Amino acid sequence: MNKVRTIDDLQVAGKRVLVRADLNTPMDKGRVTDSTRLDRTAPTLIELADKGARVIVMSHFGRPKGRVVDELSLRPVAAALSAALGRPVAFATDSIGAEAKKTVAAMKDGDIASLENLRFHAGETENNLAFAEKLAAHGDAYVNDAFSCAHRAHASTEAVARLLPAAAGRLMQEELVALGNALEAPRRPLAAVVGGAKVSTKMEVLGNLTGKVDLLIIGGGMANTFLHAQGVNVGKSLCEKEMADSALEIMAAAAAGGCEIILPRDAVVAREFKTGAASETVPVDAIPIDAMMLDVGPASVAEVSARLEECKTLVWNGPFGAFEIPPFDAGTNAVAQAAARLTKNGTLLTVAGGGDTVAALVHAGVAGDFSYVSTAGGAFLEWLEGRSLPGVAVLQTV
Repeated sequence: MNKVRTIDDLQVAGKRVLVRADLNTPMDKGRVTDSTRLDRTAPTLIELADKGARVIVMSHFGRPKGRVVDELSLRPVAAALSAALGRPVAFATDSIGAEAKKTVAAMKDGDIASLENLRFHAGETENNLAFAEKLAAHGDAYVNDAFSCAHRAHASTEAVARLLPAAAGRLMQEELVALGNALEAPRRPLAAVVGGAKVSTKMEVLGNLTGKVDLLIIGGGMANTFLHAQGVNVGKSLCEKEMADSALEIMAAAAAGGCEIILPRDAVVAREFKTGAASETVPVDAIPIDAMMLDVGPASVAEVSARLEECKTLVWNGPFGAFEIPPFDAGTNAVAQAAARLTKNGTLLTVAGGGDTVAALVHAGVAGDFSYVSTAGGAFLEWLEGRSLPGVAVLQTV
């Protein structure tokens, strides 16, 4: 964070401040069903407005692919943002052009306005300089508060930041501090939980983590691929058999780097993938040929929970099993609750991110007990992969 400019580095009183937020919220029949992203960016908008800035919020919503799609308008989201802020939010029916200029021109110090969906213009996703210049014309300064979009080099996340004095908003600042504490300068031992369905989608994550963490705990469907690579018959479990060599390479790299990998010891298996399906717990080397592993068993939970007690920092991405379907949520719930207890006791710093991960922690009832839960999905994964994020790099001072 010492290399990234923040709001503290900007003089905003009487200035027009363009804020890139992430207002891409879940909607149902024109109503926001989850205001988390609005609530998380609210402190930045309120602080800027209270300092006398004219705050112009811009965001994408969905994938309209460069054309106007009425059901992807940000108008209802702007109304929900107003409710989250507890103050009015004006709405411009376009992000550039006469209507946007009119809305911005009518603003007074302390006012907040939202522009229409940026992706109604193809120039947004193309990182088009001409489009970025039209956006930049609305402001005197730029603040990026959308870490969740920072992995995309789009006009509103990258090009505009090169055209105006630029800084990170408070949510972006929180994310960077939390992630830095978790992986760049962690208290050790450092553990990572990586779960999910497929090894193929997280090869770069695993490869990067083996060189950074002391303990790598692999769960979910991807654990089956590692077990298969070691000669274990995983029955009808989800398994990318073609990735066996890659799994062995990951294990060899971990061993060479002093990173210990933990795989499931036992499995909760079933013949059907549905809520309440008949299940049994067996050792991983005794999975029936006609059954599939849908969760880790109590021995695996006990081992992971015990090992976390030895750790000081935990990064979590991905569930241990099919957590959406009882009873296959038990493993994820139990480990999440163990991590939450250690966090509340002050012995473990816990940072989690990714859509399924957040949903799993909410399901386990512990999302509020982790040290930090990232709002990001793709950006969190790319950070775990060790990539430079364009929306962050452009804010750095050196």
